[in-house]
Amino acid sequence: MNSIYYLVLFVIVLAIAYVLFNFLRIRRMKEGTEEMAEMAGIIRDGAATFMRTEYKTIAIVCIVLAAVFSLFIEKTSGLTFLFGAAMSSAVCVLGMRSATYANVRTANRARESMSIGETVKVALCGGSISGLSVQAFGMLGLVAILLIFGGVKADQVGTGFLAKLECNPTIMRITTYSLGCSLVAMFNRVAGGNYTKAADISSDILAKIRHDMPEDDSRVPNVVADFIGDNVNDIAGNCSDLLESFVATMVAAMMIAVTFFHEADPALLNSALIYPILLAGGGLLSCVLGLGFAAIRKMGDNPSRELNLATWISAGLTILIGLAGCYFSFYGKSHESFAIGWLSPWASGVLGILSGIAIGSITEYYTSTDFKPTKKLAEIAEEGEAFVITKGDAIGSRSCLLPILVIGVALFVSGKLCGTYGIALSALGMLAFVGATVSIDAFGPIADNAGGLAESCHLPEDVRKITDKLDAVGNTTAAIGKGFAIGSAAFATVSLIVAFVGSHDYIRAVGSSALNFASFVVVAGGIIGGALIEYFSALLTDNTIESAKLMADEGDRQLSKPGVLEGKVKPDYNRCIEMAARQALKKMLLPSVLALMIPVVGGFVFGIEFVGGLLVGATIVAIPRAIFMGNSGGAFDNAKKYIESGAIQGHGKGTSAHKAAVTGDTVGDTRKDVVGVALDIFIKTMSTVANTLIPIFTKITLFK
Repeated sequence: MNSIYYLVLFVIVLAIAYVLFNFLRIRRMKEGTEEMAEMAGIIRDGAATFMRTEYKTIAIVCIVLAAVFSLFIEKTSGLTFLFGAAMSSAVCVLGMRSATYANVRTANRARESMSIGETVKVALCGGSISGLSVQAFGMLGLVAILLIFGGVKADQVGTGFLAKLECNPTIMRITTYSLGCSLVAMFNRVAGGNYTKAADISSDILAKIRHDMPEDDSRVPNVVADFIGDNVNDIAGNCSDLLESFVATMVAAMMIAVTFFHEADPALLNSALIYPILLAGGGLLSCVLGLGFAAIRKMGDNPSRELNLATWISAGLTILIGLAGCYFSFYGKSHESFAIGWLSPWASGVLGILSGIAIGSITEYYTSTDFKPTKKLAEIAEEGEAFVITKGDAIGSRSCLLPILVIGVALFVSGKLCGTYGIALSALGMLAFVGATVSIDAFGPIADNAGGLAESCHLPEDVRKITDKLDAVGNTTAAIGKGFAIGSAAFATVSLIVAFVGSHDYIRAVGSSALNFASFVVVAGGIIGGALIEYFSALLTDNTIESAKLMADEGDRQLSKPGVLEGKVKPDYNRCIEMAARQALKKMLLPSVLALMIPVVGGFVFGIEFVGGLLVGATIVAIPRAIFMGNSGGAFDNAKKYIESGAIQGHGKGTSAHKAAVTGDTVGDTRKDVVGVALDIFIKTMSTVANTLIPIFTKITLFK
């Protein structure tokens, strides 16, 4: 088994080497004019300052929780928890740093080459640093734990330094590693979402509604905070989000393997434990090859086609390498749950891969300006704000059915093909090429920042046309990325719930590997779980709007100073940057702590069946809610850009239709970049906490 881990470790090192190569390549490129370099430096320093301040709080929380795990649950689990937090943090910092170098260099490449293809390559190079880091560092931590502690074993027993509550130490190590990733993701998404959308909404209100100015006009003091927000949320937050999903699905697959194959042939158990690592490692290699091919080929003037090609190559190679890995792992081995023999695990993984591609395509249809829904939304803007909001809501609601249908069918079929192990592999399959999907997603905020820099630094109109085209494509890739993140979260959460209900501790406690939905305890948990999703959504929305109002008022105060509106005096960017950071950090603690404490309180007070119901209820409500939020927000954003492009004759920038679309975009900003993206982490974090603490819940419950 160790030889397989070392083989995968070699692939991880190869991917990290490619990441470092791209990082150095980006650094060597020219930044452009003196004004561009100055603005880029402000963005870079502001993002770094925010991250340093945020991680001081995260570090304190992590150290306290690590001590609790080692003292009361399992001796080494505190260290693995910190390891998970460290891996997630490293990816966030590296991804954000690379994006703040790539944004200005993308704008400069457009200025120097006047070529869309050349400009796309720079933005994709910056994005690939984030994407490949997510997959490589997520696997590096898990594989290191498996090598150091000798893999995952079904029959070990361990305790904490103080408490003597028995648990399986090998399972506890990988679940706490996953929980460390979850905690960082929760803080990053909540704080980053508040930061970026408070800055973005206040900038839009000031520039487009109150003062009739261009979107990224450097006279607006909130603009630089908006640029920084793109990096701290859409890069750092997204990296930690998808890394957490990726790690959680690998961990869930291994936990389920231990539960359902521990009485089978030991060779089958070993294969079931190895295959998730092989599939993920094969996916990482596929992403390196797919993104490497995109980097060396000559690109044309259709950015969407070039980006889609990299994704298709990565997904196709993942399927082929996954097949080879499945043959190596399962050929000649059988189990009663394998409907089509040794091919069953691979077929389940392929279902997840195809589901990920399908969800991305559905999201693109509902959010891209190339298709009817967003075009219709833009066309109705001339009727006013009420029509825009109502139509956007309808698009968001309509867009929920097909992705959820895809998820439901994939889960059903994978379960029939390979039992509960197949469900976990389907989830992992969807995330096996996450390096490519995050790279394409990160392209969006880099292109957005490049366009903003082109406008705020007064580059020629022809340059802005190139960056605008990339920005529009980036909006779509970002919307697809959000759809993928939500879909993968649904798969990951279901696999974690299956792992929770199928664990040895759960079965011993209730005498069954099923969750009894006829039980009033389960139903009570389900109802409360659903209600908590609505409360969490409202909490995040309120926090963001309060911060946005404060920032808009501050921006107005600065614009009223003599010379600022005329462009003769520079506004105080740092004051708005500090305000955005202060508000985000102030408001991140309560939502993040809720995700951790809800399953803890539920388990210790009402028991494990209540927690099972809580997880199911929250997941059922959160998935359509998150899809609605993400897709309606994406449609609002692109409808505004469709009008700004001049596609609707007589209704360009500054018209009443444009202002109505801006209102829709303002509503959509909080939906897609704050609530929608945080809901998936909320349900994953609760599920990971539940899996980590289930041995304790079975022994300590107030109302048994």
